[in-house]
Amino acid sequence: MRHALVIDDDAVFRGVIERILVASGYTVALAEDGRHALRKAQEQKPDIVITDILMPEMEGVETIFRLREVDPDVPILAISGGWPDQQASLLKLVGRLGATETLPKPFRAKELLAAIEKCFAPRHASERPV
Repeated sequence: MRHALVIDDDAVFRGVIERILVASGYTVALAEDGRHALRKAQEQKPDIVITDILMPEMEGVETIFRLREVDPDVPILAISGGWPDQQASLLKLVGRLGATETLPKPFRAKELLAAIEKCFAPRHASERPV
């Protein structure tokens, strides 16, 4: 059973993602910001991290950098509902800065699960930063 760490400052959205993942056979840990997520990542060693980009306390980009220090190989799915006119550019940038895959909010359950599976695809193994 795969273990996911979900990071989002919106409790309702975290809960929605958790329900989707649990229904798909994952165990899930939740964090409301990057600081809490880093502690959980060190303790629990997730198989995948799903993180929002725009959060208080510690933004998603910094969270991704710090997660890469903890585990350089963990797949990271970056999600963002950000500013609609800048969302695509933000997600593209985050992909270049260490996210394995990106997904714009809002999304459907099947889109989330498809993006997660892309994170585990062999092509990403050679693209992950060292």
